[in-house]
Amino acid sequence: MPAFERHVFVCHNTRPAGAPRRSCTTDGNSELFARLQQLSKAAGLAGRVRINKSGCLDQCEHGPVVVVYPEGVWYGSVTPDDAAAIVEEHLVGGCPVERLRVADACLNNRNCPHQS
Repeated sequence: MPAFERHVFVCHNTRPAGAPRRSCTTDGNSELFARLQQLSKAAGLAGRVRINKSGCLDQCEHGPVVVVYPEGVWYGSVTPDDAAAIVEEHLVGGCPVERLRVADACLNNRNCPHQS
């Protein structure tokens, strides 16, 4: 089997109520993950693009978070309704969805205004 062209990680981290940082899922389930898988398959990307659940990606203030490799494009505050744009524009068309991108200056930056 050839290597995947892209690998998509969807954060599935769940924190207890009252935790100081946000959770990307509230119950360990993700309609977003299911929708990305469904739309990816429908677009004919099976075997070319892999959609995976991940643990915490440490970008909690931007959650739910999705990251696409090999480009290293980080998406934040992603909803199930955004899945179609990610699949159509990025995974099929090769153009990241700019309105969903987490600013490079915010990634792994303790001074990001979104950090709690």
